[in-house]
Formats: sequence, structure tokens, C-alpha cells
Amino acid sequence: MKSIVLFGHGARDARWREPFDRLAALWKAQHPNTPVTLAFLEMMQPSLEEAIASQVFAGANEVVIVPIFFGQGGHLRNDFPVLLNACREKFPGLTLSTTPAVGEDDAVLQAIVDFSARAL
Repeated sequence: MKSIVLFGHGARDARWREPFDRLAALWKAQHPNTPVTLAFLEMMQPSLEEAIASQVFAGANEVVIVPIFFGQGGHLRNDFPVLLNACREKFPGLTLSTTPAVGEDDAVLQAIVDFSARAL
């Protein structure tokens, strides 16, 4: 079974998480046969390892991590690879892959342009 982990930064203010919860709900509504879990780098739960563990417990043998970051800053260049390698060691039979940061995708950038244009 394949699954998705939507990976965000995290924040002290619990309300910051609300768009991530809506994103996960949209995923579930549109792709009900592919489980999705949120994960956060810091200040919020679950951690990446906890999210992956829950997917493995549910039967996943392949997990795709989608970094919900605007770009490849220090967290994705430095912290994320360490976390990813630790998860690969902890779950050796699991296929783990990752996408680029969502903000690097042309369709995402175009959606922001379209959103901005609607404000005019």
C-alpha cells in the first residue's frame, strides 16, 4: 500500500496548522484509497518518524513525503535529510521517497499568481 505524508514546518500557534488539516481533508476526499498523514519538523506533532510509523502500522510499504515548504531552505537542505535517513534506518523494508518543496512546482506558483490576480 502507498501512502502520503504531508510534511510542514510547525509553529507554536496551533491555528497555524489549520490549512494543513484542510489540505489533508481535501486529499482524503479526493484520494480515499491512499492514506495521508500530516507530519511536522518542529513544535507540532506528529513528527516525521511518528507519521511514518503510523503509516507502516496501517500497512504501508511505500511512503511519499511531500514537503509543504515554499522553497529549499536550510530546513529542507540540512534537517530534512537527517530525519529522512533516520527513518530509512528505522524502517529498512519501507520504500521512502520525497518530492521537491511544493513551492518549487510551476503549477503551485501559477495557483499563487491566479490567487493574487483575483485580489485585483
